[in-house]
Amino acid sequence: MTVRTLLKTAALSVVDYRCAAGPGDVPFTEQHSSFSVAYVRRGSFGYRNRGKSFELVSGAVLVGHPGDEYVCTHDHVRGDECLSFHLSPETAASLGGNAAVWRTGFVPPVAELMVLGELAQAAAAEATDLGLAEAGLLFAARFLDLASGRSCESATPAPRDRRRAVEAALWIEDHSSEAVDLESAARAAGLSPFHFLRTFGAALGVTPHQYLIRSRLRKAARLLVDGGAAVTDVAFEVGFGDLSNFVNAFRRAAGVSPRRFQKAAKGDRKIYQDRLGAPAAR
Repeated sequence: MTVRTLLKTAALSVVDYRCAAGPGDVPFTEQHSSFSVAYVRRGSFGYRNRGKSFELVSGAVLVGHPGDEYVCTHDHVRGDECLSFHLSPETAASLGGNAAVWRTGFVPPVAELMVLGELAQAAAAEATDLGLAEAGLLFAARFLDLASGRSCESATPAPRDRRRAVEAALWIEDHSSEAVDLESAARAAGLSPFHFLRTFGAALGVTPHQYLIRSRLRKAARLLVDGGAAVTDVAFEVGFGDLSNFVNAFRRAAGVSPRRFQKAAKGDRKIYQDRLGAPAAR
């Protein structure tokens, strides 16, 4: 078993599991240490929990309750991969829902969770500007919606929540060059991470992490237009801790790399004319 922790905070941890077990390997008893939902990305395995047995395939979700013992078996194929979200008791409570659903054991492949599971995979690969913590909370909340039979429609935010969202956006803007995460922004707003995520999105139409990334990109574009700063310097100045992440995020937003964008800002009109399929001016 290869275990890689992708994110670890007080509210939420995200772990990538890759198991190579197969038929003939002896199963053993394990114990859940937290409330958890694990999205099966690839492969298949059996799961025994609280006297019940389940077969999980790609798209299924394994549900864990702290203290419960379980056994995973691999009677049919070798190997599986899961993206697992582990929630603190406070975070699990903030999501609401019926407490009993945390002992359901598993959820079969359903479209409502599969699409969010793949979105979380994209967040883990930094192929989207949605934060991994945000994707994890959205996935867990949707699981609770489905398992509890409650509507996932969002209520119109109250004036107080709108004000909090705007103030939070201003705070994120002021601190965008720093290491801002969902918990620090929620703490500044005086809300739990999930309530903050829901309030911010309902009021402003984007998640806090999306707003953070877009604030950084806006500042980066301004720096690239204004002068001859090196792309690497711009990336770190606006808050990206990794150059490749900055280049990929900027390319998704602008359609061209930061370097080509800078050249366009200096008068190389052919760059965007090529993108538009228009002939270059003579």
